[in-house]
Amino acid sequence: MNVGIAYGKAARQVWLKLEVPDGATVRQAIELSGILEMFPDIDLETQKVGVFGRQCKLDKVLKPGERVEIYRPITADPDLVERVMGGDA
Repeated sequence: MNVGIAYGKAARQVWLKLEVPDGATVRQAIELSGILEMFPDIDLETQKVGVFGRQCKLDKVLKPGERVEIYRPITADPDLVERVMGGDA
């Protein structure tokens, strides 16, 4: 079945389409995609993942056409950014 894998950093975003076996999990799709070699800083033990914007576990079984997303950790304090940017909550 066909699925997608998406990951982005400030300077580079990647969206890969690949064929995975029926019953493949999020982890298996990520590993089969080769994205871990492209971005060796990805740590699946600490980074969150999701499907179509909804966080899920690595053992979630995928359906055809789903897009797996690997989320980057937050590197700034959201409260501090809001104060610096002058945002109103």
